[in-house]
Amino acid sequence: MLNRRNILQGMAAGAGAVMSAAMDPQKLMASPDSGRTTKRVIFFMQNQGFDPATCIPKGMTSSGSLAGVTLPEPISPLESYKDKLHIINGLHGTHTSPSHSAFFGALGGYRGGDGVPPSAPTIDYELSKVLPETLLPHLCIGMDSIENMTTKPTVANLSATGAGQPIFMHSNPNHLYQMLYGGISTGEIRKQHEARSNLLEQVEKLAAAKGQTLPSASRQQYGQYVQGFEDVNGLRERLSSVSDHLSKFAPVVDERYTQPEFETDWHDALLDLGISALTSGITNTLTIGSGRGEIFGAWKGIGVEKQGHDLGHVKQPDNPIWIKIRQYNSRMLVKIMESLESIPEGSGTMMDHTLIVYTSNNADKQHTSGANWPVMLLGNFDGAFKSGCFTQLDGKRPINALYTSILRAAGSKVNRFNMDEKLAKKFDNATGPVKEIMT
Repeated sequence: MLNRRNILQGMAAGAGAVMSAAMDPQKLMASPDSGRTTKRVIFFMQNQGFDPATCIPKGMTSSGSLAGVTLPEPISPLESYKDKLHIINGLHGTHTSPSHSAFFGALGGYRGGDGVPPSAPTIDYELSKVLPETLLPHLCIGMDSIENMTTKPTVANLSATGAGQPIFMHSNPNHLYQMLYGGISTGEIRKQHEARSNLLEQVEKLAAAKGQTLPSASRQQYGQYVQGFEDVNGLRERLSSVSDHLSKFAPVVDERYTQPEFETDWHDALLDLGISALTSGITNTLTIGSGRGEIFGAWKGIGVEKQGHDLGHVKQPDNPIWIKIRQYNSRMLVKIMESLESIPEGSGTMMDHTLIVYTSNNADKQHTSGANWPVMLLGNFDGAFKSGCFTQLDGKRPINALYTSILRAAGSKVNRFNMDEKLAKKFDNATGPVKEIMT
């Protein structure tokens, strides 16, 4: 029996970016080997901080090549991908007040906090507008404990389309699979997809009708709610129109979906769905929230018994717990790269035109001032970014400058991201991209 509360929860706002009604699904889903190239960006946000000692090779105190060094144990799965790796230390995010988490401020580059709504669009959404249009402009997936993912299958903490407009992360792989591939499924999944679709269509009609009777002040806010259902229903129809194409990329539904032994079974299933959304061309902007932008999260499936807030109160360097978590993250990053490298695109592969940004939603550690915000880049984004190296910055440029760099590489002519001149005078000593990391 379908749980209607879970079906509706987060769906209105969870559609996130608005899809163009004029788009042609068949053209947008052109095969990667057709000769075209499409840039794409993936953000991987691990909660509880990213201690630089877990990623910077020992002895490296200044910028240089990674060719002759060994990566630290926590990121050792990336050793064979050193030529695609760029470790950056010395950006800051003091203006975001990260502490336990900067929440929307981590990707927005502005002041954030628990329960604080977004004050502007986040970088992932902005990129989805700059990059070529797709059926689903932006997909967010969130990984947490199995209890949290079950009771709260959608949650919004990291991404936003604008002030007060969060984008929800999908945390239940069953729901996400139904949304993306329900139209090409059979059996129980198809039944649930059709029941869910019929229900949402009815809710959209009822919501639109009822909204007309509201006072004008409330009608606009209610209109956003209705728009969310329109977006979800429109996405379902467009995905159905390219079912033959999608059938080549849909992951196999196994017991990890319906009978997960550990939360990491759902983490892995969500990652598979995120990868399939990229490789099929459903989206070109993916955000992964490990810990969902909060201080929670669990990794019992990799042998980590401690979970949640307590994980932030143990030092990360040389800690068996954080070695396991960071290696698990690194294996996920490798899986993304291997999947993208396996698909031809243009004169190379999908990975040649991709950038993966790995960092934390609260800088270097829990209870941080944000004075140092380590980042790892994977891929060079069509040659825009240096790779196979370590860059040590002086701490005078904010994470906003990194986001400006990515926007520039994506084709947007911007000098700053979410930072006016008044704020920049205090927190940024330059304008435009971070030149040290660009080619």
